[in-house]
Amino acid sequence: MAPSSLPSRTFHRHPLPSAAPPPRPRESRVPCAVSRRRAAAQLLSAAGFLIAVSPPSLAARRGRRVVPPEEYVTAPDGLKYYDLEEGKGPTAEKGSTVQVHFDCIYRGITAVSSREAKLLAGNRSIAQPYEFTVGSLPGKERKREFVDSANGLYSAQASPKPPAAMYTITEGMKVGGKRRVIVPPELGYGKKGMSEIPPDAPFELDIELLEVVPPAEK
Repeated sequence: MAPSSLPSRTFHRHPLPSAAPPPRPRESRVPCAVSRRRAAAQLLSAAGFLIAVSPPSLAARRGRRVVPPEEYVTAPDGLKYYDLEEGKGPTAEKGSTVQVHFDCIYRGITAVSSREAKLLAGNRSIAQPYEFTVGSLPGKERKREFVDSANGLYSAQASPKPPAAMYTITEGMKVGGKRRVIVPPELGYGKKGMSEIPPDAPFELDIELLEVVPPAEK
């Protein structure tokens, strides 16, 4: 058989294009602002700072007893007071030298307190009781010079200034007793105010009687 006159065909194999790698899935990214808000909310929840719809009064949240106005007793000078705790020790009489702790509270904030007296001969804070004479003129004891104590050097002038109401309303209290007083501006800090207590503002005064020295023993 005669050979074919048709031209021979040469077939070349071309490599197939390699398959492209599958696209990487997109990472879900949360906007930075959202994640920060979420983290802040988690931190607040963990710390216990939960926002209530109708929060209780500031006094109740801090564990202070809330006394209804009708339960206060009116003293002869017009001051209204309530005995939070009856004492069992000696009674403070007019002319007695007493030591007390006192706190002046305005709208739930302790503005003036004897528990914040500073130790002058050191760098510690010690709750130094306030000493005065029942029925005396307010501030008379603050004119004393520096006096020595077991804890260091103190001055009555370095102590917080108490309101004038404390010098009379302490009469009749017993050692260990605690009394709350509604102090009007004229027997408080008057037109000048004091610390967080604004001018001409009433406030609550809490007194704790610690010690009594009768007039005959001084």
